[in-house]
Amino acid sequence: MSLSQTPIFCLDNGERLRFTKKRAGKNWGGNFLKNPVKKTILIVGTLDTKGEEHLFLKKRIEERGFRTIVVDAGILDPPFFPPDISREEVCQAAGFTLAGLIARKDKNLAIETIAAGSALIAQRLYAEGKLDGIISLGGGQGTYIGTTAMKNLPYGVPKVMVSTVASGDVSGYVDTMDITMMHSIIDILGINAFSKQVFTQAAYAVCAMAEAAQLPQEKEKRLIGITMFGITTPCIMKVNKLMGERNPDYDLVAFHARGAGGKTMERLIRQGVISAVLDVSTTELIDELVGGIRSAGPHRLEAAAEMSIPQVVCPGAIDSVNFGPPDTVPLKFVGRNFFCHSPVTTLMRSNVSENERLGQWIAEKLNRGRGKTTVVVPTEGFSVLDKEGQPFFDPEADAAFIRGLKGNIAPRIKVVEFKGHITDDGFAEVIWREFNIIMG
Repeated sequence: MSLSQTPIFCLDNGERLRFTKKRAGKNWGGNFLKNPVKKTILIVGTLDTKGEEHLFLKKRIEERGFRTIVVDAGILDPPFFPPDISREEVCQAAGFTLAGLIARKDKNLAIETIAAGSALIAQRLYAEGKLDGIISLGGGQGTYIGTTAMKNLPYGVPKVMVSTVASGDVSGYVDTMDITMMHSIIDILGINAFSKQVFTQAAYAVCAMAEAAQLPQEKEKRLIGITMFGITTPCIMKVNKLMGERNPDYDLVAFHARGAGGKTMERLIRQGVISAVLDVSTTELIDELVGGIRSAGPHRLEAAAEMSIPQVVCPGAIDSVNFGPPDTVPLKFVGRNFFCHSPVTTLMRSNVSENERLGQWIAEKLNRGRGKTTVVVPTEGFSVLDKEGQPFFDPEADAAFIRGLKGNIAPRIKVVEFKGHITDDGFAEVIWREFNIIMG
């Protein structure tokens, strides 16, 4: 199994419940919490440079009644204590020998290899039912190794990373996963009165998460993904209300369309967690097209088509390209129409040519799919900022998007034009109606 492949973690069809039941064995049922199965926490760490600290974690976890498996992610000096899985085994999992890796004298290759091997070992242990949570601690390199191991585990598996870099931008470490980053406050160098407190809390945290994961599950509803953004929120709230009142068998799960949100939803779709999509806020695509900072990458709006699941797509907030504070906006956009959304967020109005290209691009993406797809377009505006009288009011730019979409969309894909604005009550009703049609 490659490092990029993640085991399916289905919340919407009972698979997780059945998997838990299988692993719980005779303890499943009324006495499940009274006689819980002993849980196992995986500890991944560089035992040459951070061995004393990982041994402290191991002892704190075991005193809580949990088993531990320790993976040595070190490479040069001997481990501080004997691991359960040696660095030689870690290298072998990634297709190297330890001696061969050391002989290469390539630090980056060594880190990548140890990280990949740790990830594959964690994945294997989970598949074998031997992993109920994972924890690590480290600086920049240790955090990379630890979080790489965590990323290949399914959503819902407890993941705690104690890190010296957790107070900064950790998006490169966390990506779209449910990793809990805990700032170490001080650098990681031995055990002292301060580090004892931090490490003990981290150890107890991963244990508590693992304990919570063994609670009996109620029958879960089908999960429906919906994208939202600040300037499409009124529409999303109305759709959420309609779904709650009229579709009690569905759970609406919202994703904040600011880059990470769209990536997370696409990943969950590919893992089979999301049953259908209400992609109301496709604003991340205009950022990708124009060069804003909230892009979800070039493959946004492709997962539902690939997985052939039903989707309703709307051009929510495609009128706004996202940047940081005003002084961070690229000079090439001088003279454009801007709106200060907050002290740290500057929005730029998308223009006619950009919107027409976006309409064409969305059509091309949707044309590739074979699942049921409907596009619902409010002809009088796509966010709270482009209503008449608002700073982004530009009917010509809105019309350009519709022209680009309709001129390129495949005939089999239904396009519904709503004569009104995205914030109108009637638009939410149309989304709800079209969703129920494609759900059959």
